[in-house]
Amino acid sequence: MSGLRSACEIRAAVAAREVSAIEVCRDALDRISRRDGPLHAFLHVDEKAALARAAGLDREPDSHAPLLGVPIALKDNICTAGMQTTAGSRVLEHYVPPYSAAVVERLEQAGAVIVGKTNCDEFAMGSSTEHSAFGPSRNPWDPERIPGGSSGGSAVAVAADMVPLSLGSETGGSIRQPAALCGVLGLKPTYGRVSRYGLIAFGSSLDQIGPFARSARDMAALLGVIAGHDARDATSAHDAVPDYTAGLTGDIAGLRVGVPRALMDDGVEPGVRQAFDAALAEMTAAGAVLTDIALPHAALAIPVYYLVANAEASSNLARYDGVRYGTRADAGSLTEMYYRTRARFGAEVKRRIMIGTYVLSAGYYDAYYVKAQQVRTLIRTDYDEAFAHVDVVALPTSPTVAFRLGARTADPIQMYLADVFTAAANLAGLPAISIPCGLTEERLPVGIQLTGRPFAEGTLLRAADVLERRIVMPRPDVASL
Repeated sequence: MSGLRSACEIRAAVAAREVSAIEVCRDALDRISRRDGPLHAFLHVDEKAALARAAGLDREPDSHAPLLGVPIALKDNICTAGMQTTAGSRVLEHYVPPYSAAVVERLEQAGAVIVGKTNCDEFAMGSSTEHSAFGPSRNPWDPERIPGGSSGGSAVAVAADMVPLSLGSETGGSIRQPAALCGVLGLKPTYGRVSRYGLIAFGSSLDQIGPFARSARDMAALLGVIAGHDARDATSAHDAVPDYTAGLTGDIAGLRVGVPRALMDDGVEPGVRQAFDAALAEMTAAGAVLTDIALPHAALAIPVYYLVANAEASSNLARYDGVRYGTRADAGSLTEMYYRTRARFGAEVKRRIMIGTYVLSAGYYDAYYVKAQQVRTLIRTDYDEAFAHVDVVALPTSPTVAFRLGARTADPIQMYLADVFTAAANLAGLPAISIPCGLTEERLPVGIQLTGRPFAEGTLLRAADVLERRIVMPRPDVASL
């Protein structure tokens, strides 16, 4: 099993009967058992169900299944029938969904083995996984540092080699940012590319499910499985799903890369800038052409995002009242029951609900929410104009490397600025990927972010594949944890 590190290798070996799905599953469960204690990537591991699923695949294998026997972990805001799904919140502490999300159905049809659910900031609201009601996840490169968020557990599970693939979700950077801080690939697909059916909602016009992987080829295989139209999601796109794996040609000659350098004038750590510039140099050496571009309104992405996202969160989380959804608190009256039930929300979720309710209230709706939506349109227009001249836009994924646990919990503004380079892609509905591009002197990973045209995930994966071949990334020393 030691050589079967990638999802594609596992799938080929299981299909050829060189190894059984149950052996692969046991290996993954053993890795989780040995490594997850100090990292807390998982909230729930369903060993019994995973082994039963793997045994079933061995009895009736489908050699054409694209993820046959591949272990995968899911962020704990993706509903999975019969498996606890909490969204990192005490409000859903005992929730077991009666149905599975669309992506779960497609994973099972593809032969994947779901081993468990990963830790996340409560209701996906956070940039560090410190807002999980069940304690933070830790970065495998340095357990005293955050892994990023909100999909921190999914990033850690892949970075620490517990599973080859995982799914996360993001509303403003919650896949790409932890991918960068943990040294793995993370992709936010185009809005509508992957069904949101069964994803516990945060910001419905922003949310999107996406993959984590250690290689572009593994990521291409996973995206090909989960992408595609779903009639149960009204925002699901009808665009055909290409063969992402076939598009990994190793060639980016002539790829036009736009670099909005003005956005990096302040706040980017020297080590991050150095790794980013080195990655651009590698792209140039591979035949890409760099072009300076301007995104005049991108600097407004954070205030716009935290108005739009919080307004939508306020609406979406109103259902968790103990009557319709949520763990009902014991109380002597209906009003008291509402109060005690909603008191189980964590401080960050309460903050965002209150901000969202305020900006939607009479007298403030036009001044805040409507104005934010207008600027959101300008941000999308900036990208449309840039894509008339370039194929992708390049920025660092995060302006900093992983910071220490607790360093920003008392300063929400500094925490929010962790998404300064990622939020614009969500507001514009564009696909964006974080690709590992080196380590700083502190031996902490850095990611380069590429944003593409709508439904141009294939271009992003092709560029990721080229950088992967040219930049050798070490792995964290999980054996010493």
